[in-house]
Amino acid sequence: MSAPSTDVLRWGRERARAGSWRGDRSIAFLSPLPEAPLPSAEFLRRCLDTLAQRGFTRVVTGALSPIEQTGFLAAGFGVEEHLHLLGLDLRAALDPVPPGLRLVRPMHRRRAQVLRVDGAAFPPFWRFDGPGLAEAIAATPHTRFRAAIDPADGQVAGYAICGRAGRRGFVQRLAVDPSRQRHGTGRRLLLDGLHWMRRHGVDKAVVNTQMGNHAALTLYRATGFTDEPVGLSVLSAGLS
Repeated sequence: MSAPSTDVLRWGRERARAGSWRGDRSIAFLSPLPEAPLPSAEFLRRCLDTLAQRGFTRVVTGALSPIEQTGFLAAGFGVEEHLHLLGLDLRAALDPVPPGLRLVRPMHRRRAQVLRVDGAAFPPFWRFDGPGLAEAIAATPHTRFRAAIDPADGQVAGYAICGRAGRRGFVQRLAVDPSRQRHGTGRRLLLDGLHWMRRHGVDKAVVNTQMGNHAALTLYRATGFTDEPVGLSVLSAGLS
């Protein structure tokens, strides 16, 4: 097994991405690569040993489907949090993008504002740092990253990261500053991303969110998303 500069751990054909979770030097993340075989328990135990040697005391995964969880559970991981998984058929009718705040592609100088909104919108465990934001932007082959700008002060009021891979689309992040919610900004950002997906031939969009995020669930369901038969889970393991 090796751990190259890209933080990809390898053993035979099995591979997984690893690094620090949201900039926390004591917590690592470990996520299987989509093009690699499903990780085995033996591979994951080797990954845990490597991460322990790097000084981490805890490991968390990304959002995993039940079949992806199999090796992790056998290697000693437990469920950290269950997530809703919702889907939307983009071949059906889709509401138009409503009017509202101007949407722009955030340049580098606005990244600090985007992270400020993210920090206000999510609890500490789920907040992005700079590398987390960059990872979300780069997670799919094609990405639409848009921020809503409040004309009153020129600040970012909310943002969305949507991605697509083939005919499948992903709402990867949607956040609105709590002080600027309930004005349609989240719906505008969401529908902007969904129309972008459909223009590029995406048949279905999916999104996951925490069980207790009632505002997000209400928005997604009002836009036409429905619960998928199987949800996702984030897993974790302690390192001795």
